[in-house]
Amino acid sequence: MLDYFDAFATRYRPYKGGAWCYEDGCIYRGLQLLSEATGEARWRDHLLRLAQAQVAPDGTLSGYDPLEYNIDNILAGRVLFALDRWTGDPRWMRAARQLGTQLADHPRTAGGSYWHKKIYPCQIWLDGLYMGLPFQIELGRHLGDQRLVQDALAQLREAMALTARPDGLYAHGCDTSRAQDWADKATGQSASAWARALGWQAMALVDSAALTGLQTFAAAGLEAPTRDLLARIAVLQRDDGGWLQVIDQPDLAGNYTESSASAMFAYALNGAVGLAPAGAPEAAARALRFLEGRLRHDGQGAGFGGICLVAGLGGFSGVYRDGTPAYYLTEPVVADDAKGTGPLMMAAAQAMMAATERSTRVASVG
Repeated sequence: MLDYFDAFATRYRPYKGGAWCYEDGCIYRGLQLLSEATGEARWRDHLLRLAQAQVAPDGTLSGYDPLEYNIDNILAGRVLFALDRWTGDPRWMRAARQLGTQLADHPRTAGGSYWHKKIYPCQIWLDGLYMGLPFQIELGRHLGDQRLVQDALAQLREAMALTARPDGLYAHGCDTSRAQDWADKATGQSASAWARALGWQAMALVDSAALTGLQTFAAAGLEAPTRDLLARIAVLQRDDGGWLQVIDQPDLAGNYTESSASAMFAYALNGAVGLAPAGAPEAAARALRFLEGRLRHDGQGAGFGGICLVAGLGGFSGVYRDGTPAYYLTEPVVADDAKGTGPLMMAAAQAMMAATERSTRVASVG
């Protein structure tokens, strides 16, 4: 699997022609974690080469427009803190402060949560929890500003409350204005539990708990819902080790085991120290075995398939995405997309770090 990651990073080109974006951020975060898990210079070298092409010495981010108020654009900023630690180059924190300025002005719902994008007013999507809030926590820690940390935790709590469903899962999105056709008129929720949205959510919660410490995370009211979500996810794992695109609809015609979400759940189950259900390491290991089985080898090298290209809610490219279970099966399924390969990197790295931690605990007891 590491050979695949190395080859992928070697040939990787910016997802949107060089503009700062969350897709690149998925790969950057994966490379950061692989560097931390293995100590190998190649991952750091890949990350530095790619990030330096997008972040100028004065901290300007290529193609970035803060006035779009797009929460997706924050995600790649997660790696800026590691790059600052590794190099001491001031460009990285200059860039991080630019992203922080966007968040300071970013539109919010009446309850205080960031809009997903300016073009999606009053809407909270689970995707956005991972895109923006762990970065805000890291920025708050770096600046010594506890208000940023507490605000991020409060937003996680509100998003969980607004998207929670009676079955223990969470809706992909909530329109707090109830204006969208996809939004339930009573709850504002979209109609389905999309696996990758739950994957973004699970990773946001696990990372936030790791960054703040479990005591602070629990004091924010997030420990119990996170435990419950991870337990529900573990129950829904398929016999093959993966999770379905529409996670709770095994009888839905055309439903399929989706790779990016499966990688995200493997990451979350291994990374949820003190929060994961019994058997989580074994569930994560089954998922990684399944995902490794999806790597193919041909004359062009390895490839990783079964990735939903994109999914969302509302109007996009002339199509109205209604959020029904059937909708999520209409989006293209592709290989080697950053939204799948990046989380697979993260999951593999997290598995290595979790195994090392377990070995250390056993050795200390022995």
